Amino acid sequence: MRILITGGCGFLGAHLTEHFLKTVDNVEIVILDKFTYASSGMDRLRDIQIHGERGVHDHIQVKVIGCDISQPIPQGVAQEVGAIDYVIHAAAETHVDNSIVDPLPFIKSNVEGTHHLLWWLRTVPSLKRAFLVSTDEVYGPADFGDDVAGFNEQAAFRPANPYAAAKAGGEAIAMSYANTYGLPITIVNTMNLYGERQHHEKFIPLVIRRTLKGEVVQIHADPTGTISGTRFYIHCRNYASALSFLIECDQHLQGVTIETVGRIPNEVFEPKLPGKIHVAGEREISNLDLALLIAKFVDRPLQYKLVDFHSSRPGHDLRYALDDSKIRQMGWQQPFNTEESLRRTVEWYLKDENRRWLGL
Repeated sequence: MRILITGGCGFLGAHLTEHFLKTVDNVEIVILDKFTYASSGMDRLRDIQIHGERGVHDHIQVKVIGCDISQPIPQGVAQEVGAIDYVIHAAAETHVDNSIVDPLPFIKSNVEGTHHLLWWLRTVPSLKRAFLVSTDEVYGPADFGDDVAGFNEQAAFRPANPYAAAKAGGEAIAMSYANTYGLPITIVNTMNLYGERQHHEKFIPLVIRRTLKGEVVQIHADPTGTISGTRFYIHCRNYASALSFLIECDQHLQGVTIETVGRIPNEVFEPKLPGKIHVAGEREISNLDLALLIAKFVDRPLQYKLVDFHSSRPGHDLRYALDDSKIRQMGWQQPFNTEESLRRTVEWYLKDENRRWLGL
């Protein structure tokens, strides 16, 4: 099986690469990446040690191709990619703060990039299915309340910042191309991803770094400065396991079986994979509780301040929530719960050889 991963040198992409190489037999990975600041070159691929002594370019199961998908896919790149069975489109601009400062790169990458990729995939006869990585933020903020459910797959778009709008635009492109050109596409929305080798601008490595240094951590809160925002945080490898599960389901529905560490459900409730599906974290947790849990694993006190960041800078939503009951009903289960995933991640960052990923 050959899988193309766009943005495969980035944070999520490297976790996807690692997951498939470690859990699926006879798999080849082709990576398209334009090597921005977010990819850190090929450091992540080197760090996951999938390349042995020969270097990642020579790894028999991994081919890395430099390509900016915000431009049309060059013929030479298409030729180098060759026949592929599945595509996971993870390449994207993702940092909300950056999108507020300058939205245009997000539109080019997340909207135009999705178009260029899918336009080319129309010409790939071996393609079985493309998975578009998307975000909970396309639905906008969710209301607070114990009885308030998360957004399901039929929820309307209400993007509240340029990043979310660009991702919603990419989803709209994908939906229309599935309908117009018959492309087999499944959009897989998820929530706040975390894990090893995340860029130090993100919340979890930031909390670890500031806790180690005894600095104050600002926690986004409501206008009263008393209620912390909440999320359903999910480790990248848990999200990768969901994508692997969906590929197994697709193979199962096509009458093909593959040997993996996961399991194929005895029954899939639809004749083909749905065009859209959600994957959320195990449970909802406030940003403050998450920071306190990180400090516990770091074994240092948390110095924090609740800040009403949202009123002064609209676009940072206080609560996001997804209903992912569909994939759970299909049989997928998260490999690790929130506490275990977070503990493993924090302990990894605390190792001397890994502290460079904290910006230390």
